Amino acid sequence: MIRWFEVSSKIVMVGFAASLAACAGGGGAVGEPPLEEPEPTPTPAGCAQGASYDGTFDAIQGIVFERYTCATLTCHTGSNPAGGLDLRPDVAYDNLLAAHTHSHNGRISAPADLSGAQSTGSSMPRVAPGDTDRSFLYLKLLAATRPGSVTGVGAPMPIGGAPLSEDELELVRLWIYAGAPETGTVAGTEDLIDGCVPEPKPITIVPLAAPEAGEGVQLVMPPSPLAPETEIEQCFASYYDLTDAVPDEMKDPTGTRFRFNARELRMDPQSHHLILNYSSTPVERLDDPSFGEWRCRTGSRKDQVCDAVADWNDPECLCASVPRDTFACIGFGPADTGRFGSGFAAIGGAQQAQDYNSNPTGVYAEIPLKGVLYWNLHSFNVTTVPHQMNGRLNYYFAPPSEQIRPMRGIFNIGRIFSMSAAPFTKETICNDHVFPKGARVFRLQSHTHQRGERFWVLDAQGNQIYENFTYNDPVEGIYDPPMALDSDNVAERTLRYCATYNNGVADDGTPDIETVTRYSRLPQTVFLPGYPGKCTPKACVQGQIGAPCNGLDDDAACDSTPGAGDGWCDACPVTGGESTENEMFILLGSYYMADTTPSAD
Repeated sequence: MIRWFEVSSKIVMVGFAASLAACAGGGGAVGEPPLEEPEPTPTPAGCAQGASYDGTFDAIQGIVFERYTCATLTCHTGSNPAGGLDLRPDVAYDNLLAAHTHSHNGRISAPADLSGAQSTGSSMPRVAPGDTDRSFLYLKLLAATRPGSVTGVGAPMPIGGAPLSEDELELVRLWIYAGAPETGTVAGTEDLIDGCVPEPKPITIVPLAAPEAGEGVQLVMPPSPLAPETEIEQCFASYYDLTDAVPDEMKDPTGTRFRFNARELRMDPQSHHLILNYSSTPVERLDDPSFGEWRCRTGSRKDQVCDAVADWNDPECLCASVPRDTFACIGFGPADTGRFGSGFAAIGGAQQAQDYNSNPTGVYAEIPLKGVLYWNLHSFNVTTVPHQMNGRLNYYFAPPSEQIRPMRGIFNIGRIFSMSAAPFTKETICNDHVFPKGARVFRLQSHTHQRGERFWVLDAQGNQIYENFTYNDPVEGIYDPPMALDSDNVAERTLRYCATYNNGVADDGTPDIETVTRYSRLPQTVFLPGYPGKCTPKACVQGQIGAPCNGLDDDAACDSTPGAGDGWCDACPVTGGESTENEMFILLGSYYMADTTPSAD
C-alpha cells in the first residue's frame, strides 16, 4: 500500500508502517573532534509564573509526557509499558535516545548511531537527533495535532485525549531539530515554555558515526569558530584522500571516483546550511596566499601550522585553511582557479542539522576519491557563548548492482534574487524549471530565508505537488515512483515553482516591526564589497509606524508629530542576499534519466 507521508520537513510516499502502540507517542573517518561538554547552567532561582525546569527536555517531560498522562501506570510506565517505552523521568531520555542501527534504503545496513531507540512497531527510531522525519515519537504527536498530515504511523498520540497544542508540538520539534540534548535549553524553546529554563547555550550535536569499513566513508569538517551573537557565512578549505578506503568495485572505470547511493549529514544546529564543495584547485596551489596559513583545528596539535596533504590523515590534526567571510564561497581561493560551477561544485550539504538522502534502486552519484574541499558554512549563534561548529558527512557505497543510472541535480537559481516586497507588504514570485525528455524526478526541496512564508511547486496540469512553510527546516518531497516526464511537448515537462515573501505583515494585516526587513539588523557581511543584501530604509518602525521615509537620514519623516524626535526610518524592501535578513529563491532536487530502450520502465 502506498500512502502520502507528510511531516514538517519531509513528504514521502511510503508503505504502511505499524503503530508504535504508545500513548505519547568506519571506513575513512579521521580526526574526530572531541565533544564540547557545556558547563552546567543553574536554573533560575525563581519564576514569575509557571514551573522551573532544568532545560528543554525537562520541560518536555513535564509539559508533554506528564501533563498528557503519558508517563502513567496505564500507558508508558510499569512492568509492561505500551510499545515497550517507559517514559518515567529517570528513564525517559535513555529509552528515547538509546543507540541503534538502521537500514539505508533497504540495501545497506550500517550503524548510523542516530542515538534513537528503535520503536517496536516501525523501522524508525523513537527519536533521531536532528531529524523529525525519522523520529517516530514526533510523527505520532504530529498526526494528532494536525489530522491528515501524517499517514502510515498508526494511531495518533496521545490516544483518547486532547492532542498537543501547536506550541507544544513546536517545542518537541525544536528539541529534536537541535539534536535532542538531554540537558540545556534549546534556543527558541524558552518562548514556548510556561515557566523558567536556563539561558540557552550553543548545542553540540551527537557525532554521526562513520560507516563500517567497506560500506562507506566519512568526511569530517574541521571545526569552525562561531562568536556569540553572530550570523556569518564563511568558507575554508581542507584536503582528503579516500583512495585506500574505497573498494575497487565501488570505483568508476577510471579508478579516480567512487560511487554511492545514500548520503547522510549531521551538523550542529547553529547553522542555516552546510555545503561541501569539491574544488578544481590543484594540490600544488594550496600554498596560495589566498588560503592563509593552514593550521590544525583539533587534537594535540591544535592551532599548530600543518600541511594540508601530508597531515590530512593525522588523528591529532584536522588541517584547514583560514576561514574567510564569503557568499557561497564565491571569490574564495586562488583567483585563477574558477568560480562556482566551473572552479568548484557541491558534493553534499543540507539545510537542517540532520539530513539523510537515498536514491531509487539503481541510481548512483559519484565524487572524486581525493582532492581539495571548500566548506561553506552559514551559521548563527543567538546565545552569549562562543562555539565551535561541527559537521560530518557519510557516503554509503553503491555496489555494482546499483551502478546503473547516474543521479542528476536540480539547482535552479534563475530568479534567486528577484524578490522586492516593500516594507509591510507581501509579494509572490514564480519561475519555471524545464526537464529533459525522459527525466525521472524523485526529490524536490525549496530554499528561502525567513521572509519566505510559503513555497510551492505545480506540475504541468496545475496540481500542487510540493509545499513548504518552514524556511529553516524545509519539506523534502520524495516521489516514489518518480515523476515520469516523457512528453515531446516542453510544457508537459515543466514544473512551476513559486514563493510568497512576507515582509512584515502581521496575521491581522497590520505592520509588524519585528518581522520586517530592518537595516539595523543586517549582519556585517552584507557591507563587505561585492556582497549582496544591503538595503535602503523606506518605511518607519517608530513614530508613524508604516509611513514612508527615504533612507537613514530621514527619521524626521517618521515622527509622530512634527519635531517630536521619536521617528525611526529603518524598514527596508526585501533584498536578495546571503543573510537570513535577506532572501533567496531556489528550487532544489534530484532526478535521473530513464533508459532509452523500450524496456526502460
